Amino acid sequence: MRKELLKTVKRVVIKIGSRVLTDSSGALDLAVIGRICDEIAVMRRHGLQVIVVSSGAIAAGRSELGLTDKLRTIPHKQAAAAVGQTRLMLAYENALAPNNLKAAQVLLTSEDLGSRQRFLNARATLDALLGFGIVPIINENDTVVVEEIKFGDNDNLSALVTNVAEADLLLILTDIEGFYSADPRTHPDAVLIPLIKGVTRDVERAAGGTGSTVGTGGMATKVAAAKKAGKNGVATIVASGKTEGIIVASLMGEEVGTLFLPSGIGLNRRKHWIAYTLKPSGRITVDDGARDALLKKGKSLLPSGVVHVEGRFERGACIRLCGSDGVEFARGLSDYSSGEAERLAGSKSLEIEGILGYYYGDVIVHRDNMVLI
Repeated sequence: MRKELLKTVKRVVIKIGSRVLTDSSGALDLAVIGRICDEIAVMRRHGLQVIVVSSGAIAAGRSELGLTDKLRTIPHKQAAAAVGQTRLMLAYENALAPNNLKAAQVLLTSEDLGSRQRFLNARATLDALLGFGIVPIINENDTVVVEEIKFGDNDNLSALVTNVAEADLLLILTDIEGFYSADPRTHPDAVLIPLIKGVTRDVERAAGGTGSTVGTGGMATKVAAAKKAGKNGVATIVASGKTEGIIVASLMGEEVGTLFLPSGIGLNRRKHWIAYTLKPSGRITVDDGARDALLKKGKSLLPSGVVHVEGRFERGACIRLCGSDGVEFARGLSDYSSGEAERLAGSKSLEIEGILGYYYGDVIVHRDNMVLI
C-alpha cells in the first residue's frame, strides 16, 4: 500500500523536531543535521520537492547563551530564538552545500496565514523557491511572536504548511519510532502501530499529552497535525528522525514509523484554511432547528436561528457556531459583525435592512464559508 501511495508524491513537507536536531546537552547536533540534509539531497535527485519545517532555534539559542533551565517567559524564548535561528540556518546551509543545494529561511506567525492574501503570498513564495531549486526551511517566527498568535508547536505549523504549499505528504520526524499502543517510555510492552486509517477520538485519547522536555509537541500534537493534514486529503508519516536513512526509507515506501491515512472526504483548501488556520474571534449559539438545518441539510445560518452572540468580531471574522448544549459543531466567516448579529438575533432575513438601515445579505454565515466540525 505504501509504495503505491507514495508513487504519486511530488512535494513533501518534512517536520523535524527539537529532540532530533539536538544532542543530550541541548546543542545542535551537526552530524544529525548533515545526515538529514544528505537524505534530502537523495530525494531531490529522485525528483521530489522538499520543504522543511524545523524546530531547534530556541534550543540552539539556549545552548549558545549557556542556559540550562527550560525557558518559561516569552521574552526569554524570543531572545533565545533570535540567537539560535542564525545558528540553525547556518547549520542547514553548511550541510546542504556539499550536495549543491541552497536553503531559504521562511519565518511565519499565525497572523501571516490568517490573512487570506498573506496566505496566498506565502504559497507563491514557496512555489518560487522550489522552482529555483531551493530548500525552504520554515519555522515559527519566535523572535516576534506573542502568546495570542502562536501556532503552538511546529507539528501544527507543519500541517498548515502542508495546506499552504499544496504538498502531497507530511513526514514528521520525532524521537520515537512512531505511534505506539502506549507510551514506550513508560510501557516497555508497547507495540508500534504501523497504520492508522484515520484519526478517531480513540486515537486522539491514546496519543496522550506532550512527552518532550525540549520541544513543545508530544504525540498528541503529531496526531492533531495528521488529522489536519488528513482533512486536506494528505497522508502523514510519523517516524524516528534519529534513525539513519529514515527519510529515504519513508519516502520510498518502506514499512517504517506510522502511516496516518486521510479519513473521509477532504476539505477544499479554502475551507481547510477556515477550519484549521483561522482563529475564531467569537461564538454564536443557534437554536436546535438551525443546528439541524446546518448539519443535515447543508443550509446557511439565518438570523432567525441566532440565539446568543459572544465576543467582539468584525464582518468577515471566523466564528464558532454552537448548539444549545454549548458544543461547537461548525465554524465559518460571519457576514455581519458581532454588534450587528446581536441586533439581528431571532429576526427574519426580510427585516435586516429595517433593523440595521443597510443590508449585506440574507444570512449571518453562508454555507460556502462554513465548515462542519
